[in-house]
Amino acid sequence: MDKSELSLTGEQVDLSKYIEDAGGIHGLRDVDRVRGWNNIEYGAGLSGKNTPSTGLSMNKAFIPPGGIAKAHIHVDFDVMIFLLKGSVRHEFGPGCKKSVVHSAGDMFYIEPGLPHEVFNCSDIDWVEAIVARSDASEWQNIVPYDRDSE
Repeated sequence: MDKSELSLTGEQVDLSKYIEDAGGIHGLRDVDRVRGWNNIEYGAGLSGKNTPSTGLSMNKAFIPPGGIAKAHIHVDFDVMIFLLKGSVRHEFGPGCKKSVVHSAGDMFYIEPGLPHEVFNCSDIDWVEAIVARSDASEWQNIVPYDRDSE
């Protein structure tokens, strides 16, 4: 992939060019970083943007060393994550005052409406994870959260 095509600011990338439609089974073979949002880099993934999905999306996510996905809330959809490499710390809840760490091999679920901020625990290694959402539009139903507001 030509990295000049990489969009890390959230603007649209044509995701349909990564999909193979075998006549009802839509395949994705290129899961490398092609776009980004909120300091997280993503592969093309599967979503309503490149499949007929109306209720699911799934992506491979990459958080750079020392990276932080700024505080946000998932509005009315579930998220499940399988951490492939690295470790992350979630600061969460009102004011993001609670904290939990997950490491490679862990799976976790984030409840809809829960404020949270995600930190790569390493200043050297990338985090890699599979992210599944009950929202075919991916991050369009995510809103920023001011952790100092509560």
